[in-house]
Amino acid sequence: MRKAFIFTVAAAQLAITPAQAQMLRTMPHGPYECALPGDASREAWLPQEKESFRIARASRYRNDQGRGTYILKGDELTFTAGPKNGEKLRRTGTNELRSINEDGSTGRLICVRAG
Repeated sequence: MRKAFIFTVAAAQLAITPAQAQMLRTMPHGPYECALPGDASREAWLPQEKESFRIARASRYRNDQGRGTYILKGDELTFTAGPKNGEKLRRTGTNELRSINEDGSTGRLICVRAG
């Protein structure tokens, strides 16, 4: 009887506090070229080759510095291992990512799938 009571209380608690889970997704595979916006008087885009990377299968990426993994929860991509570990990008389109500033706002760096 006590076990049934504990189970009932636990089930009620779960019903009261719904999970905050989000679907895990992946980005389209291929190379992502990153750039900063320029200005109208010169270059429209300033390529940032060291920031560029390639998305591969199984939530993996690689760049000139090595390989790693990422996780995409909702619209936030976080590099979880490898040379870009800890960096975060916001998905702003099917093939587009923008950097995230420390305050959570969208940054200037943009990465788009090039292939």
